[in-house]
Amino acid sequence: MEQHNLHKKDALEHIDYKDINKLGAYVNPHARMFSRRRSGFSAKAQRDFARAIKRSRFMALTPYIQH
Repeated sequence: MEQHNLHKKDALEHIDYKDINKLGAYVNPHARMFSRRRSGFSAKAQRDFARAIKRSRFMALTPYIQH
């Protein structure tokens, strides 16, 4: 599977917890994060993505779960 590198210029340059549109592209309909295998992120990019999702959930920008 092709890996997306979030730290390249053509990919998402900066993972921001406030940008829910970019974060929502890698979250399933039940508000669960995609795995590295499914998203294609590198290990560092997946950690940054997980940190951004957790921050956006804490700030109530994205839901913890969907009903």
